[in-house]
Amino acid sequence: QVQLQESGGGSVQSGGSLKLSCAVLGYIYSTYCMGWFRQVAENQREGVAVVDNDGSARYADSVKGRFTISQDDAKTALSLQMNNLTPEDTAMYYCVADPFFCPIGVVSAGAVHYWGQGTQVTVSS
Repeated sequence: QVQLQESGGGSVQSGGSLKLSCAVLGYIYSTYCMGWFRQVAENQREGVAVVDNDGSARYADSVKGRFTISQDDAKTALSLQMNNLTPEDTAMYYCVADPFFCPIGVVSAGAVHYWGQGTQVTVSS
């Protein structure tokens, strides 16, 4: 059983930075992808940054150049450095993992297998 625990959310002014962290409890196989999603509507979440099983990173256009995802080699921790935040980045952010594929863009909650509980990010103008 895999559990994901996020931390690092909070409130910041526009232009500020935050770093989210995710601790992995349990074992993530090397074939898993991991990433960060955020809630964009009641039943929709948006994949904003993912790391594929080959270690390559992909980003949503809305965060490219501002957000950086990183993962330790043992896949026990994942982080998201968020710079130049805007009010449009305000959302609940989730750490995710999936044995097959982590999509970028808006998806339904069932698109990824494992979800953390989420951490709130609020950006004020």
